[in-house]
Amino acid sequence: MLLGTVLVLLLLGGGPASAHAALRSTDPVDGSVVKNSPRSITLTFTESVGLLDDSFRLLDPENQRVKLGEAGHVTGRSDSVRVKLPKKLGTGTFTVAWRVVSADSHPVSGAFTFSVGKASPTLAVLPSDATEDPATDGLYNIGRYLAYIAAALLVGTAAFVAVCRPPDTRPLRRPLLIGGWTLAGSTVFLFFLRAPYEAGTGPAGALDPSGLLRTVEGRPGLALLARLLLLAAAVALLLRQRGRPEPSKAALVLGAVLAVGLALTWAGAEHASAGIQVPLAMTSSVLHLLAMAVWLGGLVALLTLLPRASVPSRVVTRFSRLAGISVTVLVVTGVYQSWRGLGSVSALTDTTYGRVLLAKLAAVTVLLAAGAWSRATVTRQTKVTTERTRPQKERTEQTVGTEEAVEETAVSTESQVVKAKVLEKATVGGTSARESAEQPTRDSGEQAAPDSAEQPVMESPEHSVPQPKRPASAEPRLTPAESAHSRALRRSVLLEVAVSVVVLVLTTILTGTLPGRAAAEAATTQQSAGLPVASVTIVPFDLGKPGLRGKVQVTLDPGTVGDNTLQAVVYGPDGGFVTVPELRISFTLPSQDVGPLDAKLVDKGGYWASDKVSLPIEGIWEMKTTIRATDIDQVSVTKDVQIVR
Repeated sequence: MLLGTVLVLLLLGGGPASAHAALRSTDPVDGSVVKNSPRSITLTFTESVGLLDDSFRLLDPENQRVKLGEAGHVTGRSDSVRVKLPKKLGTGTFTVAWRVVSADSHPVSGAFTFSVGKASPTLAVLPSDATEDPATDGLYNIGRYLAYIAAALLVGTAAFVAVCRPPDTRPLRRPLLIGGWTLAGSTVFLFFLRAPYEAGTGPAGALDPSGLLRTVEGRPGLALLARLLLLAAAVALLLRQRGRPEPSKAALVLGAVLAVGLALTWAGAEHASAGIQVPLAMTSSVLHLLAMAVWLGGLVALLTLLPRASVPSRVVTRFSRLAGISVTVLVVTGVYQSWRGLGSVSALTDTTYGRVLLAKLAAVTVLLAAGAWSRATVTRQTKVTTERTRPQKERTEQTVGTEEAVEETAVSTESQVVKAKVLEKATVGGTSARESAEQPTRDSGEQAAPDSAEQPVMESPEHSVPQPKRPASAEPRLTPAESAHSRALRRSVLLEVAVSVVVLVLTTILTGTLPGRAAAEAATTQQSAGLPVASVTIVPFDLGKPGLRGKVQVTLDPGTVGDNTLQAVVYGPDGGFVTVPELRISFTLPSQDVGPLDAKLVDKGGYWASDKVSLPIEGIWEMKTTIRATDIDQVSVTKDVQIVR
């Protein structure tokens, strides 16, 4: 069947959950010091973004929130957003936290700092990654998993019935119902959870009226509503076809249109709708999703029917051919989507997106092996069935030939009987004529006696002809060899289904990772625009005594090969700024046997800093942070830091 290839470079045009959009530049520049208070903050991204009710937050050095003006897009630019600032901010270091919605429908968030007048210690913690509510994020991902699987089950089972035409479709009603209800439930679930997912808040905000209104007005919400309407039409079509032996041509066309529409609700609101070559990407995504659904849903349908010995081999053969077409579509669209997401071969190993893709390709290899096993099993089963039915066909032809010979014998016998009767009538007629001359008064009833006596003579040869028995129409039971092949096919298909679940999980993780092309574009534009690519690391520590725990925020700017500046701020257990008698940081590169290199921190009166930390080689460095809280209490914590060229 070669069914395993189906998810090669999948999927379903799913979009990255943690963003296709990346920050291109900021104004003021991250880490910069400006003489006077800026009038506004402007962010520019690699693609168009949407704003939320609370897209910008500005925190002063005391970690107090600054009241901002109305946020909006820069005139004529869908990829740039701006918010107005108060006339006088004061002096010191300010922290900007932002959150927007990418064009592929997924939230993007981050933070940066700038200083007015001069840099200063700040109580605001600069987040090192996107702020998400774990419960909302987890529930939303579960909803996405269920929606993908349900769509595959619904579309794939329907395609299996329409193309493979199994003689008994009653067992397939259950997967159709499960797929339809699960898709409907997951879509409603995602619709209500959309607002808190975008805002990064808890699931309790799912019923907030303002959030629901924002969801209805956005493209992702409209796509979910369209999915529900298309699903209702699909259910109506299935109910209309219930009880019919085969679907009509009009029903097949309408079903195909509805399937394409369902696929568009994913492609039109997620990854394929943003980035380069959007029309081609959306077409590829729709084809990819439909091919995946036909393969995965068809596998489940076949697995449902296989335990029943009445499944004809022609059904399995038709599905094998259908799967082959799906494989071709998936390979072509998958290669294109991977090229679009990666951008370069080096991104396979240099980016998280590429490494997850490699893990998925390893799972796809297992699917290929399972698919080859299934195809070989189908071939053997078809051969055994053909060899078993050939002698039966020959016996049937012999039986039919015997029947024809018997009929010819019966006709010949009947012809001889008729001739004998005619001759007998002629003889009886002559005798009757002579007798009538001698006895003219014979009764007419007596004359009819010979006729009545002759009837059994004509019918007896016909009744004596044996009637041949027709071959039984019932399907013969499986031979031991066929039973063994059927069990082997069930095992191989079950293996494909199990591994495909693993591939779907890896795919969802992949769609939640920033594509390599977007990451490279963001890094290039940041450097060309003079935007520092600062490395921010949070180092938690605990000395095992009350009050002697907290975290150190270490900012390495720009986080590249060569000279860097380093700033370290220590926070206590309550999140407030604290001072420590000593703080040391050193860097080691184990792969090149470099280090440790002491950062030589200096106490700047509330925070620790170094004007020059030279890191000569790119790679993953080990940053060892030693915090001494008292004369006798100290602890060391090691964290990895990525240094790029």
